[in-house]
Amino acid sequence: MTKSASFSLLRIMALLAPAVFCLQAGRTLAQTQETQAIEVTAKKYEYSPAPIHIKRGTKVQLKITAADHDHGFKIAALPDGAVPGATPGLVFVSAQDCWQLKKGETTTIEFVAQTEGKYTFRCCHTCGLGHRGMKGQIVVDQ
Repeated sequence: MTKSASFSLLRIMALLAPAVFCLQAGRTLAQTQETQAIEVTAKKYEYSPAPIHIKRGTKVQLKITAADHDHGFKIAALPDGAVPGATPGLVFVSAQDCWQLKKGETTTIEFVAQTEGKYTFRCCHTCGLGHRGMKGQIVVDQ
């Protein structure tokens, strides 16, 4: 290898090293970001706690347990009042239209809260006379 080619190779390596370091650091940060686990109870016509406050950028595990009988959980990826087609504010690991919550079992719903706003959730499994009023809210704060 000529002296000129060797110098060029060293120059390229010196220019690429910071980029490789940044990519690796970003990967490590994503892998080490902790997940916030939140215990939620679904019972006759209510979710508890409600509202649920989360910081923007947080990875969340909602661990929802149906206490009295089967319920459901439905939430939109867009904040309340958002324009349809906007970028999702909640990014789910496994999005579903309606998560079924079986009595006595814990269902885990995972997502990243990317956009500030209020996200109303409701029961999507008919559970009795007060079913329509069974709702809660996730508030994503700065």
